[in-house]
Amino acid sequence: MILVLTRTYFPDGTNGKLECNGAFICYTIELPWKDNQVGVSCIPEGEYFIRKRYSAKFKWHLEVMDVPQRKYILFHPANYALKELHGCIAPVLTLSGSGVGLHSRRAFEKLKAAVYRALDNGERVQLIIHS
Repeated sequence: MILVLTRTYFPDGTNGKLECNGAFICYTIELPWKDNQVGVSCIPEGEYFIRKRYSAKFKWHLEVMDVPQRKYILFHPANYALKELHGCIAPVLTLSGSGVGLHSRRAFEKLKAAVYRALDNGERVQLIIHS
């Protein structure tokens, strides 16, 4: 499975559109680009793999693997990047501003179901991020 995240950068946040094989999955919100600084920047554009991960805070979610100079970059629900994210990616159903979106939990469940289905079938899940 190949997921493609196409980003648009703004001073207050990064918005994206996530697709699989040309089919729309959801929008995304992230922190603005600030040279990959930990906790204040979205991650660099590039190619990554995704795996399942569990934590007490987020329960079952998705982790973006092998991000340069970063760790624990996750896909998890959030509606306001500057207040709720520290480098992670939040799926949303509707974009409502720069780094701001609506219905994140619903978008996350939709994304997680598709990715988990692929992983459970033995597929590798690749994420390609570009602008």
